[in-house]
Amino acid sequence: MVKETIDFAKTALVLIDLQKGIVGVPGGDRVVENAAKLVDLFHRRGGFIVFVNVDFHDGKDVLKPLTDRPFPAGERADDWAVLDPRLDIGNQDYRLTKRQWGAFFGTDLDLQLRRRGIDTIVFGGISTNRGVEGTAREAFHYGYHQFFIGDAMTAHSEEEHRASIQFIFPYIGRVRSTDGFIKQADE
Repeated sequence: MVKETIDFAKTALVLIDLQKGIVGVPGGDRVVENAAKLVDLFHRRGGFIVFVNVDFHDGKDVLKPLTDRPFPAGERADDWAVLDPRLDIGNQDYRLTKRQWGAFFGTDLDLQLRRRGIDTIVFGGISTNRGVEGTAREAFHYGYHQFFIGDAMTAHSEEEHRASIQFIFPYIGRVRSTDGFIKQADE
C-alpha cells in the first residue's frame, strides 16, 4: 500500500448534520466524540473545517418528491438545527447550511474549498447513507480525494451504515477509523 501523507493545507474536514435534532440517533454520541477528536486534530494542524447542518427557511424549501418512504413531517424544536456544542467550533471554522442531503448543491462549498486550494476531504457525520454519502458522491464528481471516517458517522440502522462503508465509499475514497486517521496524520 502507498503511504498516504495528509497535507492539512490541502485537506478539509467536512462534518455533516451533527446537530441537536439529529445526533440523538443510536450511536450519535460516539460519532460526536470521534468527530471532536478530528476537530481537535484539524485545529492543531491548521486545517480547514466545514460544519454542515441542514435547515429550512419556512418549510417551503423542503424537498417533497414522491417516494416509497417519505420523511415524517412535523414540528421541529427551535434548536433542531443547532450544531452540537461538544464539537468546539471556532471562529476560523466555516458553517454551511444545506437544504437537501448533499452539501454541494445550492451552496458555496466547492467555491470555499477550491479558493483555499483544498483537494482532499475527510468526512464524518449523520447519516452515513444520506447526508454523508450524498455529499461524497458530489465530491467524487468534482474530483476531490476523500477519506471516510467510519466510526465518526452512523445511520438510522447498522445495515444502512454498513452498505455505504462497504459498497460505496471504497470506490470513491478511502475508509479509515478515527484513531487510524489521526495516527496516519501524525506520522
